Amino acid sequence: MDLVIDANILFASLIKDSGTAGLLFVDRFHLFAPESLFEEFSKYEAQIFKKTKRGKRDFKKFLKVLRRRIKVIPKEDFEGYLEKAERASPDPKDVPYIALALYLNASIWSNDKALRKQKLVRIYDTKEIFDILED
Repeated sequence: MDLVIDANILFASLIKDSGTAGLLFVDRFHLFAPESLFEEFSKYEAQIFKKTKRGKRDFKKFLKVLRRRIKVIPKEDFEGYLEKAERASPDPKDVPYIALALYLNASIWSNDKALRKQKLVRIYDTKEIFDILED
């Protein structure tokens, strides 16, 4: 299953070694993100590290593994979908995720309730991702 992962899922997995973090490594899920995901992460890295239960070494190692696991797609590849995504998105920050999902014909993994207001792409929250594994 192809999923575009949004920032809140990445941040949650880095803050806490939880079920969310484990889902990132399920082979059934092929994870994608716009290149802006890791740029956004860089802006908040210090804040995220303060909240984490991970040691600095573990945090850096986990982030390195995530960078290999999540396929980053350059904006140029999906820019043809940005205008359509802008019209549908409830939040300008979500436009790249929607556009990338349209480009890949994928769903989005996000816990953002506002993102569900758009009707262009399917949104799965973490609970729904767990439910998929149980099927």
